Amino acid sequence: MHGIQNKASYSIEMLADILSQSKATINARVKKGELNVCKYTGKIDINNLLEFKEINSMVESNWDEEHSIKPIKEFKMVELFAGGGGLAIGMEQAGLKSIFLNEIDKDACNTLRHNRPEWNVVEGDISNINFKEINHEVDVLTGGFPCQAFSYAGKSLGFEDTRGTLFFEMARAIKETKPKLFLAENVKALSTHNNGKTLNTIKNIINEIGYDLIDARVLKAIFYKVPQKRERLIMIGIRKDLSGKVRFHWPSPYKRIMTIRDVLYAGELYDTDVPKSEGQEYPKRKKEIMCKVPQGGYWRNLPDDLQREYMGGSYFLGGGKTGMARRLSLDEPSLTLTTSPAQKQTERCHPIETRPLQVREYARIQTFPDNWEFKGSKNSAYKQIGNAVPVNMARALGNSLVRLLNDIEKIN
Repeated sequence: MHGIQNKASYSIEMLADILSQSKATINARVKKGELNVCKYTGKIDINNLLEFKEINSMVESNWDEEHSIKPIKEFKMVELFAGGGGLAIGMEQAGLKSIFLNEIDKDACNTLRHNRPEWNVVEGDISNINFKEINHEVDVLTGGFPCQAFSYAGKSLGFEDTRGTLFFEMARAIKETKPKLFLAENVKALSTHNNGKTLNTIKNIINEIGYDLIDARVLKAIFYKVPQKRERLIMIGIRKDLSGKVRFHWPSPYKRIMTIRDVLYAGELYDTDVPKSEGQEYPKRKKEIMCKVPQGGYWRNLPDDLQREYMGGSYFLGGGKTGMARRLSLDEPSLTLTTSPAQKQTERCHPIETRPLQVREYARIQTFPDNWEFKGSKNSAYKQIGNAVPVNMARALGNSLVRLLNDIEKIN
């Protein structure tokens, strides 16, 4: 057992997130007496949850061993769609060396150059880049390609047919740089888009350009020391001349789930309380209404007259709309961050103060280091953070890539 925390206990909401079940399902099990909730804390002790594989894998985690893996030589990385740097920082922490980063957004490029002057940041449209000009051996290529849907005009949709999509550009970069491995990252919805046809097309193209797709897996950020309920589809590919000789190991989960408390105060995630920073403000009336929402609550926790005022016409529409007038809770992870903390459908209000999350709070929820500065306007900073891969999750994946590259190196 690796540092089992017998003190750990989980709320019904947190357990629902860990097990990917609804709160109703967990509550039903509590009613039947299958799960015991402590009457003082309202939580379930971890020792009563060891039957669940998700809980067990946290208790028996190899996180510390995996985080001590070091590259046995310098492994070079190309990153596409680099954004504000979440994936690149995590990969750097795992020991990979970035030799080329491409990004079209000017502010994001300025952020990368400001924080890492030594990085080769190439600003501009990926379709104008000739990757054959990179005169290094590339070990790994990474990128979260923005997903535009492919149109299905009765074609077999091979490599050439997907021209014009950003996935085609990523595939072209892989074809031109021939890395040993690649990691592609996308929204969870890609796995089911167009009844799975989109993912099938992607798999066919990866095969066509000479790579075996090891797996396409939806990973939950909460398992990788990230205080956020973010889910991303991760695809790992290995060049066909290598794929039969090695095995990729997915990262182990961290031993506990991080919460907003870990974001705001000194502790296991950060050495200091969160620094003050700029942030959006609520208009006067919205603030008066949001004051009445309890921690972890949302619009349905308001008195009926305020519900009607705040929701307007959507008051009468169906659906839970659980993101509206939402206040985060200190003892839960954050909901997935979007590109702005105060959008009507996806409100992210500070748990204690009545205001949207500030830029540094936003950055900590994505596990950016406090000294990583975002360039551009306040709204541009929120956008760069909201679109990023959480740094700690990227680091865990980076460790798995380094382990795989070390294995390849030992064979060669």
